[in-house]
Parts: sequence; C-alpha cells; structure tokens
Amino acid sequence: MSRIPLLTANETSGERQQLLAQIHGAFGATPAMFRAVANSPAALKSMWGSFGALGAGSIPARLGEQIAVAVAERNACHYCLAAHTVLGRKAGASAEEMAAAQRGESADPQTAAALHFALQLVEARGQVGAGDVQALRDAGFSDEQAVEIVAHVALNLFTNYVNLAFDVPVDFPAVRLHRS
Repeated sequence: MSRIPLLTANETSGERQQLLAQIHGAFGATPAMFRAVANSPAALKSMWGSFGALGAGSIPARLGEQIAVAVAERNACHYCLAAHTVLGRKAGASAEEMAAAQRGESADPQTAAALHFALQLVEARGQVGAGDVQALRDAGFSDEQAVEIVAHVALNLFTNYVNLAFDVPVDFPAVRLHRS
C-alpha cells in the first residue's frame, strides 16, 4: 500500500486536474506513480513536463526507455522497471533488448556506450570524467545527446525515488530485477 495518497483527477482541480487528464489521455489510464506525484502540483508539472520535453528530444524513445530500465535495475525500482519495459517494447525494442538494457548491456555499440555512461552517472553520482564524456562522443553522440542522456538519468532518478520512497504499487506487468 502506498505511503502517500494516490489522487485521481476527480479529487483535484485546476492545473493538477488538467495534467492528470493529459496523463490519462496519453496512457489510457492514470499510472499510480503520477497519482502519487499529484500530491504536489509543482512536482507533477515538473515530471510530466520533463517526460514531454525529453520525448521531443534528439535521443530516440527506444534508447530513453533502455536507459530507464538500466537505472531502475540499479536502484531496484520495481515500478519503473515494469513501466519502462512496457514503454520500451512500445518504442520498438525487443524483449531481449530490454532485458539486456536492464543489465546495462546492448549488442549495439552506441546503445551500449549510452547505457555504460548512464550507469556511471548513477554509480558516481554524476562525477564522471572527461574521458567518459569523450567515450560518448566517440560512440557517435553529439553534445546535445550527451546532455539529454544526463537528463534521462536525472528524470529516472526522480521517478525511482518517488516510487521507492512512497512504495507506489506497480500497475504494469511485473519484471523481475536481475539483482534480486
């Protein structure tokens, strides 16, 4: 059971209600994570806005979802692992590719470089070196894309922490953590 109320659009008003309606429209339901975050209109606006902005960025959705499952695995976030596995499949990744990404791996060298960098960010709390950034460039990523990879990691840390701190119930098909 969640440690914080899971609000619905009917229980809110104004901008918060409008955001929950947009989220419901995008998913066909309102995922529990957003219902938990709706306790703070500012946090909901920030989270939903970040998803929208990064969705329109230069990093393909598929890679964004692969980064998300790698970060979720590292943080043992069952909710994000389940949600982003579904979203990764919708973005065109195979089940095998999502399972590999969960382990921080990919047969594609560019994707592998992005996942390696993303997990370095998590492990080193952002304190990566110039060589780590250069490795992204060497793999074919632009500086714009390097910044977006950091943004994807940061957004996923936010969502992981929300789900872990508030014990948000998983409302996507469960995916087993590799580390458990």
